[in-house]
Amino acid sequence: MLKKLFAIILFLSISIPQLFSQYQSDFYNINTIQEIRITFKEHNWDAILDSLFELGTDERLVGNITINGHAYENVGIRYKGYSSWSADQVKNPFYIKLDECVKHANYEGFSKLKLSNITHDPSCIREALSYEIARKYMPAGRANFANVYVNDTLIGLYTNVEAVDDNFTQLHFESTGNSFIKGSPRPLVYPYGDNANLSYHGTDSTDYLPYYELESTYGWTDLIHLINVLNNDTSILSQVLNIDRTLWMHAFDYTLVNLDSYIGYSQNYYLYKDDNGIFNPIIWDLNMSFGSFRFSDATNTNLTMDEVKQLNPLGLLYSTSTLFSSRPLIKNVLLNSTYRKMYLAHMRTIINENFINNEYYNLGTQYQDIIRTSVQDDPNKFFSYSYFVKNIDTIVGPVSNQYPGIKNLMEARIALLDSFPGFHGYPNIIEINHSPETPVRNTNLLISAKLSGANKVILAYRYGSNDIFQKKLMFDDGSNGDSIAGDSIYSAQIIPTGNTIQYYIYAENDSAGIFSPERAEYEFYTIQPKIIPGVIAINEFNTKWIELFNNTKEDYNLSGLYLSDDKTNCTKWAIPDTVIKAKQFLIIWSNEETTSSIMHTNIDLSSNGGSIILSYNNQDIVDSISYGELETGKSIGRYPNGVGSFVYMQPTFSSINSVGTSQSMDFLLFPNPARENVFVEFENNRLPYSIVIINTNGQTLFNNEYSNGNSTMSATGKMIDISNFNEGVYFIKILYKDNVITKKLVIY
Repeated sequence: MLKKLFAIILFLSISIPQLFSQYQSDFYNINTIQEIRITFKEHNWDAILDSLFELGTDERLVGNITINGHAYENVGIRYKGYSSWSADQVKNPFYIKLDECVKHANYEGFSKLKLSNITHDPSCIREALSYEIARKYMPAGRANFANVYVNDTLIGLYTNVEAVDDNFTQLHFESTGNSFIKGSPRPLVYPYGDNANLSYHGTDSTDYLPYYELESTYGWTDLIHLINVLNNDTSILSQVLNIDRTLWMHAFDYTLVNLDSYIGYSQNYYLYKDDNGIFNPIIWDLNMSFGSFRFSDATNTNLTMDEVKQLNPLGLLYSTSTLFSSRPLIKNVLLNSTYRKMYLAHMRTIINENFINNEYYNLGTQYQDIIRTSVQDDPNKFFSYSYFVKNIDTIVGPVSNQYPGIKNLMEARIALLDSFPGFHGYPNIIEINHSPETPVRNTNLLISAKLSGANKVILAYRYGSNDIFQKKLMFDDGSNGDSIAGDSIYSAQIIPTGNTIQYYIYAENDSAGIFSPERAEYEFYTIQPKIIPGVIAINEFNTKWIELFNNTKEDYNLSGLYLSDDKTNCTKWAIPDTVIKAKQFLIIWSNEETTSSIMHTNIDLSSNGGSIILSYNNQDIVDSISYGELETGKSIGRYPNGVGSFVYMQPTFSSINSVGTSQSMDFLLFPNPARENVFVEFENNRLPYSIVIINTNGQTLFNNEYSNGNSTMSATGKMIDISNFNEGVYFIKILYKDNVITKKLVIY
């Protein structure tokens, strides 16, 4: 019976988080059309939303919403958009905040819903397809489709786009709360206004209020500093701006002719300052990409269809027009010849990976197949079904208001860019190597590349996933670790100091440049240095299992390490080719346990005492412990988790270690798994305490504090409504002043 229980625990610890991870992404799964039902008490809800939008405030109308059968009360709803909103139309875009009135309310971890009404796009797929392409090269939102109802009346098919908010920055930058700005001019000035073009207006923040919207509690000083450097001192621009992310955004916009962006009316982008003090541009609002927006490219207005197809990716750089406001984020960056070649190399990558191979068209037709019935059933669609079918290929619409066919446009872009200076004649990166194979921290690491046709080679490297890439020239001169001059092997030496080594190589000549890997800096090569003590810890164990913990923010492959219970034979069991994720656990089973896991060892831990050794070999120890008698029903683990001393504790299988002062501080959690309600029951009445529920992403979904003065429940029991929680694994914690007790909760 006990072995069966452990097998069930293993399944819950490994399988359900994987399923939950997949479930988490269902809200933006392109293959699934969401159903969103909004309910207002007010019969004139549309007129109210129109008036709120016209006032230009963030005030929302409160209503209820059901998302795929999950109900939420008192959510905040308003219209959004400029060119996509009109008081004369039924189908307007929505911006919904689930947590407007109810703290922490969310659907699958998302509290903000951005629903675009698919105007200006007869094909209905421009936005979803564009985001799919953008995510290969930069942080960008996910997008799919949703059928939206109001008061049980179908309004129509919408694009469901992931919001750029704190969840987004936490996912992509591992931080929140830093300076966060949206390029969102109010009002948008057509066609020659400054808008959010990052021109310098002096040091008074009020001069920037018409153009930018603050998404954080502070940030004007940081934004003005960035703008000042961009316009007046580009020699230090890389200290305040992520240049590569900027180049990718421009490359994307010019390749896909996404003119409703910085390169057109200078709007629809975010700037987020990461923990390194660097601003990162984030692309936004792609509903008019693929040439749907043709009013301006900052060099001309009302572009013809041919002008859109032939749009020059360097046209703004050499424009002498005085009618349009400047675009320093383009011009002042691309004046640097190396940045210009990098930018064109990124465009070439986008073309090769998405358009020459016809992948975009195959995806586009798949997306249209998914929404075909919903488009037909949409009572308020802006274009006919015939236009929907045709626009993926050809131009549709009257001469006065035509929309380019996506395929027709992109075939013209492929032809133009294929003959564009800077797209061909780039160096050939033949082979990349490093030595030693497994580097040791604080010792030399040689990285070399065999190339042809290069006159400048750069190694970019960093020692942490969110660090800044440092740049170093590579040479073929017989020095810097390169043994033979002139053999076309360029090399550079670095001394790694961190938990990982991430790098890429850029090479150029007088004609063009190339990256390896080509999606750099968003993708890169990784070298894992030798694991040192403190990185991977023996975290907890009993006679049944051993728990390892990764103390770092980097993923680690444990291949080459051994686990043993014999100090004279440290290589008793070789750990398979297995990755332990950052800040995550790995369970390794003892020989007694009849599991089918590849983490099933030939190690028998004695309840009377023994040793555990994690090592490369008998001399190269990563972590070890010698322990005494194991108490029945308890384990031995580190407290605090991952770094502390070993103490006896209640088993915390594959979760954060905690230590109670007595068994009476434990709590019962039932039923578990649960669906509608879960009960927390105590054997004591110690107040105060808090009950906290978090998901596997670390987001707090429930947090109530109970004390003598505010408790509305018995000190010894509590029923918690979990009906709005999604399926998956959660952690429920009881927080006392002197202790934390954690248990897993499975919701099905």
